Amino acid sequence: MSYNKVSGKKHEKFTWRWILLGFAFSGIAVVSASLGALLALSLSHTPLSQRKLTPLEAAVFNQEETISFDSLNLPKLSRPVNILVLGIKVLTSDLPEKPPSNLGYHALVNSFEGLSDTMLLVRFDPEKDSVTVLSIPRDTKALIPGRGVAKINEANAIGGPAKAAETVSLLLDNVPIDRYVRINIQGVEKLIDALGGITIHVPQDMKYTDHSQHLYIDLKKGKQHLDGKKAIDFLRFRYDAYGDIGRVQRQQSFMRALIEQTLNPKTILRMPEILRIIRAHIDTNLTTNELIALAAFAAQKNKSDIKMLLLPGDFNSPKEGELSYWLPNRARIREVMASYFGQDSGYYANYREVEPRRIKIAVQCTEENREYAQQLVQFLQENGYRRSYLSTKWLPETPEKTRIIAQQGDGYAAAKLRADIGVGEVIVESTGVLNSDVTIQVGRDWQNPPSPPSLQNVLY
Repeated sequence: MSYNKVSGKKHEKFTWRWILLGFAFSGIAVVSASLGALLALSLSHTPLSQRKLTPLEAAVFNQEETISFDSLNLPKLSRPVNILVLGIKVLTSDLPEKPPSNLGYHALVNSFEGLSDTMLLVRFDPEKDSVTVLSIPRDTKALIPGRGVAKINEANAIGGPAKAAETVSLLLDNVPIDRYVRINIQGVEKLIDALGGITIHVPQDMKYTDHSQHLYIDLKKGKQHLDGKKAIDFLRFRYDAYGDIGRVQRQQSFMRALIEQTLNPKTILRMPEILRIIRAHIDTNLTTNELIALAAFAAQKNKSDIKMLLLPGDFNSPKEGELSYWLPNRARIREVMASYFGQDSGYYANYREVEPRRIKIAVQCTEENREYAQQLVQFLQENGYRRSYLSTKWLPETPEKTRIIAQQGDGYAAAKLRADIGVGEVIVESTGVLNSDVTIQVGRDWQNPPSPPSLQNVLY
């Protein structure tokens, strides 16, 4: 009996010793893999850029130093950095010289010299400890220097990344742009596969066929794990009531899911494959050290530190034969650039009083939870939020925590709402109801909310 007890203790010590050793070796493996991958990249003679900028093109981008080095000689951001990200889709039919073999359809090409299918301005801000992503719809009406008024997605096809950066800066209150990143669709597909796919909620059945491109989209509504091919189908689909703006909203949901799922040690172990894809499918004027500093900064961010905005504007009403545009709202753009991109130290950049009667609030819920959502609408209206209403754009499922979405980037209004209703989390992104200022997606915490005196008559 005593022998068994002793052997049990020995076995227990033996087990824990191996567990601890396992953790130690795992940590060493992760660090070794990441350092090895980064070292391989830094020692490589292959530059990150695929296109050499002329001196005139290079001058479009801010030349001020972006990084410094810590005591371990590792690079870190020394100031806020604005990066223009362009997603490029090029077909064989877009090329000036058609491929010699007749494929019989318009195939995707590993090229950067075409229309930008996606355009983002991303700000990494060590001063505010935040990352801000501004989505610019491809149909945005803009002045392209040397070309005139056109859709903003033409800028890259006309003059490459420098012309795109020049056009975006002009549109956004002359914001300085430090660097650019261009990635084509094939690169995104390979990157998602290298990351092991992505789990995301598909908001609706997505079905579309285009034989000329061999494009066959067939995704079912609901939460599912997508490989690279299906992820591209999710991102490319635009055949719903909101067209390109609906696609921008799905892109933001996709980016949020991608960020949350990839910032983990497993991703570091995949770094060699990820870096191989970067070399082959990404064109950027970022240096290796800047890339390392940006990745390290982003890896430390929580959900609340990452803001996702949509360029303020609205659809035009084209007459027959006219082009459809996303028309920029100049006044709202100035607000966004002041609040999130450091473009103004005056009125907009400082705290301002929130007037509840002016805020348009859409309350969203699942169809079966309309009663709880209507209670919230009633409470908001009784407390001065007169422009509150129940949206019939139903949620696919009830979130655990109520989401208070600053749809137009007004984080102050969303924060005040959070304080007034007493539950939920504030998220700055544009995935709510399109024409609202703030969208509240009712979660399970509102169905069982803390009950301050002001809520008693509403809920019971």
